Amino acid sequence: MDIAEVAKASGLPASTLRFYEEKGLIHSSGRNGLRRSFNASVVERLALISLGRSAGFSLDEIAEMFTFDGPDINRAMLSAKADKLDRTIEELTAMRDGLRHAAVCKAPSHFECPKFLRLLRVAGKNRFRQPNKLKEIKPKRSV
Repeated sequence: MDIAEVAKASGLPASTLRFYEEKGLIHSSGRNGLRRSFNASVVERLALISLGRSAGFSLDEIAEMFTFDGPDINRAMLSAKADKLDRTIEELTAMRDGLRHAAVCKAPSHFECPKFLRLLRVAGKNRFRQPNKLKEIKPKRSV
């Protein structure tokens, strides 16, 4: 498959495919003239990458799950990500419920509503305890 066919089959732009190739997430099998050629299995690999991205994994984390022979999924990492998603769902559910309450609250001002004030306190605590998004740069693994 050439890069245009892979782009069409995967729904990803060719620029994303080239970026994934630079990151080592996918590999072309050669060239047909000036176009990259890929094995048909790359579409399945791209679906796995998309699934990982949807679950909140970074591209570096996804890259760690791939070996030369194919996916080698770290079950502990999956479990940790599922736990993190559970916490996020709980936080978002509480936020949604608080906002819905605030929308129909009979208090003259939102700042007179105890439930809304609790929501503000929780939001303030979460804002100041979020981890630093910058990660330590890891050396690339050799294949």
